[in-house]
Amino acid sequence: MDHKARLHQHIRGCCDELLAYIKEVEPLHDDRWVPTAGLRTALDINFVAVPKANTPRGEKGWFFATLSRMLEDQGRLEYERRGSRSYCRSGVP
Repeated sequence: MDHKARLHQHIRGCCDELLAYIKEVEPLHDDRWVPTAGLRTALDINFVAVPKANTPRGEKGWFFATLSRMLEDQGRLEYERRGSRSYCRSGVP
C-alpha cells in the first residue's frame, strides 16, 4: 500500500470515528441535531491550520469541516445552519 492509500485509509477511519460519536450524542439533542461547535470541543479537534513560521489566527474547525464534508458527500451526515450556528446529524435515523 502506498502513502496516499494509507493516508486516505486513516482519514476514512477518522470519518467513521466522528460519525460514531455523533450517533452516540444525537439522542441528547432535539431532532438529533448536534451543535458542531460542541463536537469540535468535545473531541478536541480544533487545530491551527498554518505552519509555525506563519502567523496563526487561532484554532479553527478545518479538520472537522473536512471530515464532515466527506461524510456528507457519502450521504452519511446531514448539515444544517441556523443563524450563526451549525448543526449536524447522522444521515440514517
